Amino acid sequence: MSKADFESSVPLTAMPRASDVDMDLTHGERIEVKIADARPPANQPKKITIPAIIIIPIWMACSITVILYNKYVFSNLNFPFPTFLTTWHLAFSAVATRVLQRTTTLVDGAKDIEMSRERWIRSILPIGALFSGSLILSNYAYLSLSVSFIQMLKAFNPVAILLISFAFKIQEPNSRLLAIVVMISTGCALAAYGEVHFEMFGFLCQCAAIAFEASRLVMIQLLLHGLKMDPIVSLHYYAPVCAVINAVIIPFTEGLEPFYALHRVGLLVLVTNAGMAFALNVAAVFLISVGSGLILTLAGVAKDILLISGSVIAFGSKITALQVFGYSISLGGLIMFKTTGGK
Repeated sequence: MSKADFESSVPLTAMPRASDVDMDLTHGERIEVKIADARPPANQPKKITIPAIIIIPIWMACSITVILYNKYVFSNLNFPFPTFLTTWHLAFSAVATRVLQRTTTLVDGAKDIEMSRERWIRSILPIGALFSGSLILSNYAYLSLSVSFIQMLKAFNPVAILLISFAFKIQEPNSRLLAIVVMISTGCALAAYGEVHFEMFGFLCQCAAIAFEASRLVMIQLLLHGLKMDPIVSLHYYAPVCAVINAVIIPFTEGLEPFYALHRVGLLVLVTNAGMAFALNVAAVFLISVGSGLILTLAGVAKDILLISGSVIAFGSKITALQVFGYSISLGGLIMFKTTGGK
């Protein structure tokens, strides 16, 4: 795969993710819309489109709600079982995508993918394992770190992707990219240094989650190059794999404790929490199809700023002037990365 191919196919998820349970744009790859004829065939259902001015606020609201809701479940409801909650979300998504496949056109992209057993074993399984690791590790970070601090650390995602791309010689470093790496890294370092309630365990979990997620995105480009998988189609394939992997991990990490503590959250919270996370992925499908990469990046930046503000109000998270300064530097590097096309 050439350098140009990789640069032109960097997915939106190369940007900081909304959260780790929400599978923000979660977890799908960039969709390419090709219009051959403005009039759809008579035997083909018309695709639903939502104007950008409507879907962007909806996506932002869903993303912010999912993250704050998860933090509320972990902290306020005293349900500190990230692996169980992640498994529940993925199992819910696995069922929901199959329901949508039979009742809507949202999962029609799966029809264009030839999923052989060999491709599943060589591509879906390892990528799903990285996906699972990213979700679990980052959710463990939410147990000890503030939402605002985690969002600041996620600004390092593009740097992790670039470094892995350099290591595998997928992309050649140049002065502009190195400047962006230094800029974002410096901003994240300042944000971490300025954190009032710094917890090493949570910090290491989040760093490992970023490494897993960056590796997953690079592997997608290497192993699934040319396949068009939007967030819903990605969930259709990855959610069952990740749910099974997580279910195998639960006995060794959380045991039976989550089942004994289910009364603290109740069925309504579990269903609405997973439903909101899935709704975010549905919103992401419409979002990616209506805006340019820069508009989506700016929407993500605005959402993160609102999310950080919301975490301060909802959970009393404290942020310092040094963190604001550092995060501003990281956002500047992020926007520079997107406006230059990563070149």
